[in-house]
Amino acid sequence: MPGTHECVRHIAYMASAGEFAIVIVAGARMETTHTAKQRKVSRIAIQVGLFVFAYFFLAGFFCGPLFRWIGGEFAGPTTAVLVSAVFASWLCLRAFEDIPVVALGLWWNRASADNLAAGLAGGIGSACLVLAPPLVLGVAHIERTGPFDWGGMAFTTVFLVVGAIGEEMLCRGYAFQVLMSRLGPFATVLPTGVLFGLLHARNPHATWFGVANTAGFGMLFGYAYVRSRDLWLPIGLHFGWNFALPLFGANLSGIKIINEVIGHRMVWKASELWSGGEYGPEASVLTSAVLLAVLVYLWKVPIRRQHSPIVDPPEETACAPSPP
Repeated sequence: MPGTHECVRHIAYMASAGEFAIVIVAGARMETTHTAKQRKVSRIAIQVGLFVFAYFFLAGFFCGPLFRWIGGEFAGPTTAVLVSAVFASWLCLRAFEDIPVVALGLWWNRASADNLAAGLAGGIGSACLVLAPPLVLGVAHIERTGPFDWGGMAFTTVFLVVGAIGEEMLCRGYAFQVLMSRLGPFATVLPTGVLFGLLHARNPHATWFGVANTAGFGMLFGYAYVRSRDLWLPIGLHFGWNFALPLFGANLSGIKIINEVIGHRMVWKASELWSGGEYGPEASVLTSAVLLAVLVYLWKVPIRRQHSPIVDPPEETACAPSPP
């Protein structure tokens, strides 16, 4: 029947047109999704790239030489790291987020104090786990080198605090939090921990084993931020470790200047595998073992998680019903 064939052809034509339209719409959606992903990656690259460029430009050409000239080889570089990290953070936050620098996790409240205390306990405790057993077992001993310099110790403590805050703002601050918000914790903590270790590769007497352990600490500090969403927990861990090591008379990441103010040093009878050599206990197999203990500590210790405006999605606000 001619009418039937014409109807069939019309239906087939409409089906073909529908399929074509579906393909066009699907292709447009795929292209839109692909374009959105490209823009997302481009934005991440610009945000992180600006932070890295601003930090290294300022630290390399201005803050580094200036503060090294003013403060010497210990106070100068630590101050330069803090000032450069604060400026790079401020610049990026002003350009992309319109939030203050303290929003990176430096606000102060009761939760911040609790997290800082937990970090200090973990940092000091981990140093004691590394160095107390060798002293008790007679594998190492304390040797007096002079009087204890109280003024020098106060000066050293201030700049250990400055160094811990500066390095955490650099390595767990703006760039870290942007990457974590886009890539997730695992893909952010591991590579930034490795970079943290590599940043110490130029320290005096650095070894690859010491750099590897330092990278392990970087990953732990990153995990500390993941748990707390503030910088106080990793700052506490960082400072606690850096403060406790010199009190035992041990070198800190190859730096010996701190030992001059405490009036004693730790002398080892064991090999460098256990002592860490001139780099200090951070290049020791004992530290490698304690890293696992610190990981368990961070996993189990009660942490008061805070809200991060960069990492966490905006908090939902409940609308109160309007009065009748």
